[in-house]
Amino acid sequence: MTKFLEKNINKIIGIIIILLIGTFYFINLFNIKEYNTYFFYMDTDISIRIFTNNKNKAEKALKKAEDIYKDYHMLTDKYNKYDGIININYINTNNSNDKYLKIDKRLYEMLEYGIKYYDITNGLININIGNITDVWKKYRDNKSGIPTYDELKNSGEIDINQIVLLDKYRMLNNKPNIDLGAISKGYTTEIVGNYLESIGINKYIINAGGNVKVGEHYKGEKYKIGVQSPIDISKTIDIVKKNNTSVVMSGDYIRNYEYDGVLYSHIIDPNTLFPANNIKSVCVVTENSGLADVLSTALFLMDIDDGKKFISDFDDVEVLWYTNDNKIIKTDGFNYNE
Repeated sequence: MTKFLEKNINKIIGIIIILLIGTFYFINLFNIKEYNTYFFYMDTDISIRIFTNNKNKAEKALKKAEDIYKDYHMLTDKYNKYDGIININYINTNNSNDKYLKIDKRLYEMLEYGIKYYDITNGLININIGNITDVWKKYRDNKSGIPTYDELKNSGEIDINQIVLLDKYRMLNNKPNIDLGAISKGYTTEIVGNYLESIGINKYIINAGGNVKVGEHYKGEKYKIGVQSPIDISKTIDIVKKNNTSVVMSGDYIRNYEYDGVLYSHIIDPNTLFPANNIKSVCVVTENSGLADVLSTALFLMDIDDGKKFISDFDDVEVLWYTNDNKIIKTDGFNYNE
């Protein structure tokens, strides 16, 4: 018996170590708790849920995540100024004679991102469309009437080339009218998700309105993310069962208003200057929340055939369209409800 133990002692020790590691793993697994926070930025209710056994780390992470949303909210705010911050409102409305504006690195990079996707989407994502969105916002807020095409056309330029970025985080003081509404939520949500993962928090759920980003499941399963019905938001039309992904929806049921029996969404086609009405909604599933946000807006502005052709150039992106006649059309890989 002694010789047997001597011969196999290393194997026995190895088994004991594996058992101890497994025990500690399951103890930690059962000690995982949910920590959450809720706030309102970017005209959106935002919730973050993280799952960890480290309370102090969780509380610091949630505070930092909220600070990120707050910072980007102020930087991208089109309608309000903030002391000491050169934000979108300041860029659009300042009366200084300065030839250049020195802007925050984070805002500079977001403007670069918007200009990049102007080219990729053939101008459908146009962050200099603020003159048009301002007119529509006035009518939407008043809930009365719609603008004429001449009123929209005469409201000002929407030329993307009016936004000129220079070195050292400077831009020409060209008095553009920038609106980052098409990219800000998804872009910021991706930054927050990357931050959480960078500090070792991989189990999380971020819900920023129609923008959902999830990490690993806290029970080792798959998250179930409902695709909302555009005609009855209390119902779902599909389920995305997936981890480490983003699910983003765009549609005419979000921030709209009705006039004379017609529903007008907040998503403006820069070619027609009017809200798009090709479909009722579109859902994009891909890993990067910023990309999903951009693509969902661009696809909402296209008819489905053009959208299918456009999306074929992207890897690991799947799409669900909800048509005006209440049909559901999916890309071949949109089969997550299994």
